[in-house]
Amino acid sequence: MTADVRPLSGPARDGATGVEARAAYDLSREDLAALLVDEPPFRVHQVWDGLHRRALRPAEMTDLPGPLRARLEEVLRPALATATRREADGGDTVKWLWALADGSRVETVLMTYPDRVTVCVSTQAGCAMGCTFCATGQAGFRRHLRTGEIVEQVVAAVREARPRRLSHVVFMGMGEPLANYDRTWAAVERLHGDLGLSARHLTLSTVGLVSGIRRLAGEALPVNLAVSLHAARDDLRDRLVPLNRRYPLAALSAACADYVAASGRRLSLEWALIGGVNDQTRDVEELAAFARPLRAHVNLIPLNPTPGYAVRGTPRAGVAAFARALGDRGVNATVRATRGRDIDAACGQLAASDAPRAAGQVAVTAPGDRAARAAGAVAGARKVR
Repeated sequence: MTADVRPLSGPARDGATGVEARAAYDLSREDLAALLVDEPPFRVHQVWDGLHRRALRPAEMTDLPGPLRARLEEVLRPALATATRREADGGDTVKWLWALADGSRVETVLMTYPDRVTVCVSTQAGCAMGCTFCATGQAGFRRHLRTGEIVEQVVAAVREARPRRLSHVVFMGMGEPLANYDRTWAAVERLHGDLGLSARHLTLSTVGLVSGIRRLAGEALPVNLAVSLHAARDDLRDRLVPLNRRYPLAALSAACADYVAASGRRLSLEWALIGGVNDQTRDVEELAAFARPLRAHVNLIPLNPTPGYAVRGTPRAGVAAFARALGDRGVNATVRATRGRDIDAACGQLAASDAPRAAGQVAVTAPGDRAARAAGAVAGARKVR
């Protein structure tokens, strides 16, 4: 995002209507109509389309009168301010650590590939799931993100990616999306209906929140589902993913089967390979037995090390052998390319590395406009299809 990226702080009111200033993407169409009650009715669509489909700040909406642009720029403030911004992979990976008005911090990662541009967004500040190898889980839970805070991450990525078009969104950043279901699903609907992204290019990730998977099966939009599995026997998964104690593998498998039947979409299983923990022959057999009935695709992820988890990822040769062994057992598997390790691109790592500053004053800087720098499309995700 460009120019002034001050987060919303302190009550303020629009002088024309008396409507309280709010973060731009927290507004519904009805809220925007109330803000623009003194303007011609067509202005509501004009501004809404400018914020979403065109991803513009009010000051950039040159089809609006100058006084209205200035007024909206003051009232419709960003919710996200850049605390840290890093690039890697020759500019093909960009990661932001955003500062929110209440002091919370969340991460967004953008990656570009020859055939797609993907952003990985956060849905919570922190996470309550407690997965032992995850930097976000080690940091604990602070709060759910609002729908507008989720959408604004995507809008920032749209702006950064220009002149390339953002094509994919994965909800695989900080937090458990299905634990923040209502706000996350409202963001999905906004991305599909107002930003124009295909539902088939939107992927929700979960560590296995069965109640959320069952809700998702009843939704009209056929989004993709990715389950962070990491173990296919209950005793090991209980240790790696504590939620398994509430929703064991049999319940998870049944919910996934119902989702696949309802949506017609292929299920993905995420498997972070941890040396000596879940990369043995027994693990291949158990994962294959779980995946085959679901006709699931397996994404193998070399583990990014985190300070709070001493075990390291499986060596490259072991990852390749694990993938071949799955193929021999009739399971399609892809080894995910590791990107941005030098900028702490795994979920929660940048927030953890920046934690000593969190107790003091946040240094907020504008990331600058991609169009004003060298042109090369940028886009991203911690986990990308």
